[in-house]
Amino acid sequence: MQYDGTMDELGVSLTRGTLDLLILKALSWGPRHGYAVAEWIERATGQALLVGEGTLYPALHRLERHRLVSSEWGLSESNRHAKFYRLSAAGRQRLLTGTSAWQRFVGAADRALRATAPLPS
Repeated sequence: MQYDGTMDELGVSLTRGTLDLLILKALSWGPRHGYAVAEWIERATGQALLVGEGTLYPALHRLERHRLVSSEWGLSESNRHAKFYRLSAAGRQRLLTGTSAWQRFVGAADRALRATAPLPS
């Protein structure tokens, strides 16, 4: 996964779990092939996160092994043979619980980073 300059400056790296949540979110509106998943993530993040094939497809296969997504072959918009991924019921549940946990994490980190003085012991 590549990041634009705003992400690189801080050396921020996304964990595997974050990429998984983004993929699950991309599939939450219906089946998509891998390229469409990557496009959605790029558009949704304002091009801040660029997901390459070497990162995306191993993640999709991992999610499929964990039965969070399923797949089937079909034809893409450009009439090409493509594997389409669909969110499973377990994947939808993981998206809900993972999003909630992510939001709690971001809120806690935000509070800590906004601290203007050390906390008393």
